[in-house]
Amino acid sequence: MVDLVSPGVAIKEKDLTTSVRNEPTSIGAIGIIAERGPMDQVVTIESEQQLVDIFGKPNTTNHQYWFSAASFLMYSNTLKVVRIVTTGAVNACVSGTAILIKNNMHYTDGDGTTGPYDDGSANVGAWAARSAGAWGNSLRVEACNTAAGFSETSKTTTAGVEAAGQTVITLTSGTGFVIGDIVYFQETDGQKYRITNVSTNDITIVRYPTTTATGLASEIASGANVDREWRWADQFERAPGTSQYCTDRGGSNDELHIIIVDEDSKISGVENEVLEKYEAVSKASDGLTDEGNANYYADVIYQSCDYVYWMDHPAGATNWGSLAAGTTFTTPTNSIDPHSLVSGVGGTTAPTEGQRQLAYSDHFSDPDIQDVNLIIAGPASINNGGATTHGVFITDLVEKRKDCVGFISPDKSDVVGVSKSYTAASNVKTFFDALGSSSYTVFDSGYTRQYDKYNDVYRWVPLNAHIAGSCARTDYLEDPWWSPAGIQRGQIRGSISLALNPTQTERDLLYRARINPVTAFPGEGTILFGDKTGLARNSAFSRINVRRLFLTIEEAIKVAARSVLFEFNDQFTRDSFKAMVDPYLRDVQSRRGIIDYLVVCDESNNTGQVIDNNEFRADFYIKPARSINFVTLTFIATRTGVDFSEVVGRA
Repeated sequence: MVDLVSPGVAIKEKDLTTSVRNEPTSIGAIGIIAERGPMDQVVTIESEQQLVDIFGKPNTTNHQYWFSAASFLMYSNTLKVVRIVTTGAVNACVSGTAILIKNNMHYTDGDGTTGPYDDGSANVGAWAARSAGAWGNSLRVEACNTAAGFSETSKTTTAGVEAAGQTVITLTSGTGFVIGDIVYFQETDGQKYRITNVSTNDITIVRYPTTTATGLASEIASGANVDREWRWADQFERAPGTSQYCTDRGGSNDELHIIIVDEDSKISGVENEVLEKYEAVSKASDGLTDEGNANYYADVIYQSCDYVYWMDHPAGATNWGSLAAGTTFTTPTNSIDPHSLVSGVGGTTAPTEGQRQLAYSDHFSDPDIQDVNLIIAGPASINNGGATTHGVFITDLVEKRKDCVGFISPDKSDVVGVSKSYTAASNVKTFFDALGSSSYTVFDSGYTRQYDKYNDVYRWVPLNAHIAGSCARTDYLEDPWWSPAGIQRGQIRGSISLALNPTQTERDLLYRARINPVTAFPGEGTILFGDKTGLARNSAFSRINVRRLFLTIEEAIKVAARSVLFEFNDQFTRDSFKAMVDPYLRDVQSRRGIIDYLVVCDESNNTGQVIDNNEFRADFYIKPARSINFVTLTFIATRTGVDFSEVVGRA
């Protein structure tokens, strides 16, 4: 407190405007297997295109996981994805034994055995793919380390006369030429050529840029001067030299160029497509750009590159990574240092149940670490064999969190390829009978067939991501306490057909067993036709809208209640708290979420004992709005001349 010691005016402020704000309700979460992307790390995805950009495209092995993620993104733009660590997955590298670098943190900190990796100790050469998987084997990284590597005039001469059309040219010296170099024979008509092979003093050439003609455009004489330039020289404005930063500190030769290309077209679809390039980055560990940004090449690659990690300096780069002051950076063994990455493995291998559970438990089990609302199970088992292990695990996870809902589909084998629909329905019931009662789970009836535009095939995909997506769509269209089922909000997007399209009898069987049928109605589409939770007993919480109503208001009020922590438990605080939550609950009531409510926060529940225990209590009595599940239409025929008042209520 500021005490005035002479006449004056002291101003204080006290904020009594704290209110209950709406919290997110549509954040999805899923563990997947993918061809690339960081492992064992939560990545927030906003669109299918971003899913492709980060984790690659679907394939025969991972499509159930991949399309579960993509299906949810049809309805929502917030999905937290964890790529599951699978057995045998390693990052493509330059040489040595490939290693697994799961994500950026793993790269920086290591795994306690073979890391950290940022000091060159991994012994895999200069570069490694940014994530595990065979995708990295398509990467080629080239570094132009010197001005001479960038371009050289009159580097050598031809050893003899070469006729027009000749594809193998003999030089007086083949030293310093590498595959990919562009060469120009000064006595010709200006045609350039790309080297495809080097054998001692013989170079094999093709015309550059590509043309239908092959070999030399015209005869060249013996002793013709040969110019060469780096294959990618036209991607950069100038040759690497010395940066102004290094010059100002008495150093020299600190610049290099780096380019990353899709050598085999497995990433971009175009052979040798340029993926990324880095111009005039520095060999000095303290290097800065003219704008003052960090420019040390290892740091730039770490901070900006989507495709590779830096692992070590090239051979002969004995003082790279030194401070710029007074350093003349050494010329490495190769002025052009090209590397095709190899030995990348894995990424889409089916996980074990333990590996999949780790992805969920390590990242989605603690509500204080990850705020999620809709947990998507994906496929029920790793081998399509009817196992309920994953469903039991998801049930336990959401029961422990108690702030989100888990969405579970039956096993693929229960419905796909089953000829009789009643048998399929019975299989689904048997599957879910093995799962415990929980109002935090939602069960559905099976699988939908969707088109895979990336591979031009149709795929069977579990419905649970669609059901979670319907909840997200409901949040957008109405509010979380509205039912996600029915014609208005329960439309399943992208569905070509259903593995099980249950009849009324089969829907009755499923609904009694806590399972929400998904049904294709002619002219109306494929629709979620139930809104039950996995709660076995008859209760308000056996409906999705009621469960999500309580989750919504509980989370919002919980966050708001932090404002009373460390305040006094007195009438003022209690009244202030009620004044904060009342408008919020009235708003929910006005939006048809609750019929009525009562907040009790006074001496009746904040007794002397409660106060002495440093506690604060508030009780909320909520009458939730109920969704209509059953419609009865009674049509009564009456005799002519009968007054309706005589028969209303008597039939």
